[in-house]
Amino acid sequence: MPRGSRVLPPACLERLRTADLILHGGDVTSLTFLAELEALGPPVLAVAGNMDEPALQAALPRERVVDAAGARIGMVHIPGPAAGRAERLRARFPGCAAVVYGHTHAPELLDANGVWILNPGSPTERRRAPERTMLELALDGGAVRPALVSLGA
Repeated sequence: MPRGSRVLPPACLERLRTADLILHGGDVTSLTFLAELEALGPPVLAVAGNMDEPALQAALPRERVVDAAGARIGMVHIPGPAAGRAERLRARFPGCAAVVYGHTHAPELLDANGVWILNPGSPTERRRAPERTMLELALDGGAVRPALVSLGA
């Protein structure tokens, strides 16, 4: 999340303001920035990340399951090693239609036997990804339809 000169891109802010719910996969970094996200309007549900200040780590769960529009969505920051990740996350969050994780900054949209394994990438710090990204989830009757949103290089 933003620190120093990094800020959320305008296209990201626009989508967040019009969302029904904001899910954050960790590394919000500070209680101050969490309050800024909450001020955008929609409810914000997040998990603690390894870069979060201690007060934020104490305030947020390490993992959670969200019920939204009939869909159960698991959330965790650190997904563990890439090898076996999909199977491990499916087992960790039984009954979920999707699992959202953070940490890697690498976007992922994987349908793992009917469970979406999702990483939004990052709107501010792309690292090795070709561009900055976020995810938009359309939820309908328990079904999850993810779409990767490009926010530029």
